[in-house]
Amino acid sequence: MNETHRDRDAEGRARNARPRDGLGRPLPYGTPGVERQPEGVVRTPHETLREAQRLLDAGMPFHAHEVFEDAWKSGPESERELWRGLAQVAVGLTHAARGNTAGGARLLRRGAGALCPYGEARPHGIGIGGLVDWAQELAGRVESGPTVDAAAEAPRLLG
Repeated sequence: MNETHRDRDAEGRARNARPRDGLGRPLPYGTPGVERQPEGVVRTPHETLREAQRLLDAGMPFHAHEVFEDAWKSGPESERELWRGLAQVAVGLTHAARGNTAGGARLLRRGAGALCPYGEARPHGIGIGGLVDWAQELAGRVESGPTVDAAAEAPRLLG
C-alpha cells in the first residue's frame, strides 16, 4: 500500500509545513519564504489591529487574515462577525493580488457586508465606513480583471 506523507504540527494535527510567500501561496520545500503567523495567539483588539495593519502595509494580507482569524476565534461572541468581516476583507485582497479576481471581489463584498452593522459604533476605533467603501470600490475594480498590488491597496483600519 502506498502511504502518503502529511506534514504534522507538534500535536500531530495536519499542518502544511511548506514555506509560503507574502500572499500565502505555498512554495517548494527548501525555498525561503516569509515567516508564518503563529496560530491561536490571543491579542488585545489594539494589538490585533496594529499587527494586521503592519502586515497589510507590507503587502501580506493573507497573514493579516490569520491575525484577524485569531481575534474572531478568541474574542467575545458580540465581536465575532466584526473580526470575521475583517478576515474576509483581507482574504479578498489576497485573492485579488493573486489574480483570482472573481473570488477576490466576492470576498471583499462579503467582508464589507459583515462589517456594515458595526459602522456607527466604530469598534476599537476602526473606520468601518471607510473600510466598507474601500472594499466595495476595490471589488468593482478587480472584477474587470486587473491583478492588484496588495501593499499599494492596503486599507487603513483605524480612521
